[in-house]
Amino acid sequence: MLSIRIFAVSLLLAVTAHAGIKAGFAERDITPDVGMEVPGGYGKSFSKRIHDPCKVRASVFDDGQKRVALVGIDALVIPRGIVLEARKKIAERCGIAPDAVMVGASHSHSSGPVGMVLPGEYDHASDLVKDLAYQKSSMADPGYLVKLTNAIVDAVVAADSSRAEGTLGFGVGHEETVAFNRRIRMKNGFAYSHPGKGNPGNVDFAGPVDPEVGVVGFWNPEGKLVGCVVNFACHATTSGPWIGANWICYLERAIQGFFGAETKVVFLQGACGDVTQVNNLDPNANPEGDAWAQFVGGRVGAEAVKVLLGQSQTRTAEVPVAAVQKVWEIPRRKPSPERSQAALELAAKDPKTAGADWVWAKETVMLDALIAKWPKVEVEVQAIQVGPLVCVSDPAEYFCQYGLEIKKGSGFPMTFPVELANGCAGYVPTLASFDPKTGGGYETRLTAYSNLDITAGDQFRDAGIALARQLKPSALPTPPLAPPFKGDGWLYGNQPPQRQ
Repeated sequence: MLSIRIFAVSLLLAVTAHAGIKAGFAERDITPDVGMEVPGGYGKSFSKRIHDPCKVRASVFDDGQKRVALVGIDALVIPRGIVLEARKKIAERCGIAPDAVMVGASHSHSSGPVGMVLPGEYDHASDLVKDLAYQKSSMADPGYLVKLTNAIVDAVVAADSSRAEGTLGFGVGHEETVAFNRRIRMKNGFAYSHPGKGNPGNVDFAGPVDPEVGVVGFWNPEGKLVGCVVNFACHATTSGPWIGANWICYLERAIQGFFGAETKVVFLQGACGDVTQVNNLDPNANPEGDAWAQFVGGRVGAEAVKVLLGQSQTRTAEVPVAAVQKVWEIPRRKPSPERSQAALELAAKDPKTAGADWVWAKETVMLDALIAKWPKVEVEVQAIQVGPLVCVSDPAEYFCQYGLEIKKGSGFPMTFPVELANGCAGYVPTLASFDPKTGGGYETRLTAYSNLDITAGDQFRDAGIALARQLKPSALPTPPLAPPFKGDGWLYGNQPPQRQ
């Protein structure tokens, strides 16, 4: 009798360990109030109306031994402090480990006030700097940050509580008509950001794009799509004078239009620090108004639908999950003493009469104040595995070349580079972009927003690849083979031709 009981317990443990994947999806509204600041520039801008809701979109995957959460938010950036606070509360409420939660911002330029300056960030500085930061720069709203934190926690907890058995499908599509590298190689040898259509100095794109549309779909036992995770690399800058998720709104609508309005769509932004919807080498005019957002989001969403439809024979419940992370500090780049002094003199002048360089002077003065208190920035790179997929985060507007290199080096069949995840350290260009003879562009400018050591991009890439290599990827599921051929084939099909 004892041996039977031991066998029964062993069998139960084996079944539990291989019970198959469970997943849950949820979302929460984070639409800001009309009149709040809209971040995304170096000055203040305020919303005038609501176009569509901004959301937190959460997914939780459970293999019976570990749970991981992938969270996408309709926001320009995600401050690191918000992520750390949300992770802590998530662990307290549902037990998901902090290092197993990835939170990525879509980089919507039509979203709520999450930056660029954080409340209290410059309280230690001079009156001039405080005025430049709080009165003349884009600034986060304290109440909105609380709303965002609570929404992240609530969405993950709700997704966790809705976990159910099902199967996962994995696939990659391609959309090559909506995203372009915004850095252009010029006749003078430098690279310029958005030099403009028809510029006689334009030569060619100065960097790559990533046309892959990565998709993970979760299907219930009845074959209905419960939710999906989509990864694509393109700035969310199809903006108008309104609040919304930007083109991600139409990505979601395309998927829900086919699979149902209740289908949840989690979007994770790819490495698009130098990639937008603007084709500077196209002589034709850009679409107007909302049509541009529809074009980008609709086409990416349509490609995601195609990928999802191709998963019917390759869904699997055998999907292990895992998570690893690395946290360290990277020094900020320091302006030269001469530049700092000139900037201080210019920033003290009236911006209406000081000229275009006043903005850069303001940013230099603010950067000096940051360096005085925080000469280094805490950064995190994280790798979360869901079967044959690894999501590799970076806390920056990360150049596309790095995303491609992470995909190549991860060792996984599918890799989602996820930028602006678990924090924000501004633009992180490639080392080549800082070359004094061939580099250049807006993204390489030293500001209070973008100031990490120029090796930061390489550090993020190397850390991400190393973390992914610590994990053991699953193979991509393949369709079942047809049964062995028997007989003479289809009775009506193996007939000779008849001409009369």
